[in-house]
Amino acid sequence: MTEPLASLLTALDLTDTGARTSEDIFTGPSQWMPLGRVFGGQVLAQSIVAASRTVADERAIHSMHGYFLRPGDVNLPITFSVDRIHDGRSFSTRRTQAYQSGQPILSMIASFQDEDEGLDHQVEMPSDIPDPDTLPNSADSLEDVEHPVAQYWASKRPFDIRHITSPIYLKVEGEHVAHQAVWFRSIGSLPDDPDLHRAALAYASDYTIMESVMRRHGVAWATPGLKAASLDHAMWWHRPARVDEWLLYAQESPSASGGRGLALGRIYSRDGRLVASVAQEAMVRVPTP
Repeated sequence: MTEPLASLLTALDLTDTGARTSEDIFTGPSQWMPLGRVFGGQVLAQSIVAASRTVADERAIHSMHGYFLRPGDVNLPITFSVDRIHDGRSFSTRRTQAYQSGQPILSMIASFQDEDEGLDHQVEMPSDIPDPDTLPNSADSLEDVEHPVAQYWASKRPFDIRHITSPIYLKVEGEHVAHQAVWFRSIGSLPDDPDLHRAALAYASDYTIMESVMRRHGVAWATPGLKAASLDHAMWWHRPARVDEWLLYAQESPSASGGRGLALGRIYSRDGRLVASVAQEAMVRVPTP
């Protein structure tokens, strides 16, 4: 197993530190990041794992809503406190608070449901999408850039991400539109635990979604003075999926104003099943000339 994927699995393997006191408290490590701030997707995924540990095995997460409160420090572990808000006949609700040095860095509420039958429909997968095997990966785009963030994105992330049709790492090519799509999958196989794949899907959902805001205004990640940060994140799991198989992430931004941009995303399996929907508002500040 490659180091980035092993690091992901280690981060999601939380320690039950509340067992002796009968409290739902868990602890997890922080993955290294080049700028010293914890990746938001990591904290989301760990919060989901913590909440899942307190729910009956037959109940799977179907929705979560989280707020990023403070930037996390990669040099410190993270403590997750879970409140068992409600357990009903079909649904369970949990609140997870993530802490570092006694300060909350993320607050999340999630809902879990027994497997059930019901109405079934979906928005169709976008058409005319190129095959992921025909697209360059991040390493192809960034291998010659010596900046530590570029080097991390090129070879240290646990996911292979391929933009359609070009990334916005260094510049925005083509028309400035408020939509884009990427293929992604983990860079190696993962265990068959469905809860792990749901948490890892949340992890990956935070990677590129705000780029639909940036692409609309011709703002690349390398733009001098750019300040961007996720403010909140919501996600709905519709159908089972494996993150070690190719998934299409179709993204669009309906609005940006007041230094904030809203982005929406739909995640499809390669055979066209809609497996999840995502919404995120982010702070995006660009220096004025």
